[in-house]
Amino acid sequence: MSLVKPAMRGLLGKRLRFHLPIAFALSLVAAAGFKYGVTEPRKQAYAEFYRNYDAAKEFNNMREAGIFESVRPSGE
Repeated sequence: MSLVKPAMRGLLGKRLRFHLPIAFALSLVAAAGFKYGVTEPRKQAYAEFYRNYDAAKEFNNMREAGIFESVRPSGE
């Protein structure tokens, strides 16, 4: 009884024809999931934050708190 030789010729091409479309489809699913699961909510959060953000008011609050060394509070 002898062992059957493995089919080595064309093995890479045969495996690629099977695995390459699967890898491509999974990468598209991962990219779409990241886009709609991470980046879109992040963009919405930034848009909501800057919709109500007042930079001058925030600066005055930080100035009054004494965060800046070069800007005196308005009371001094």
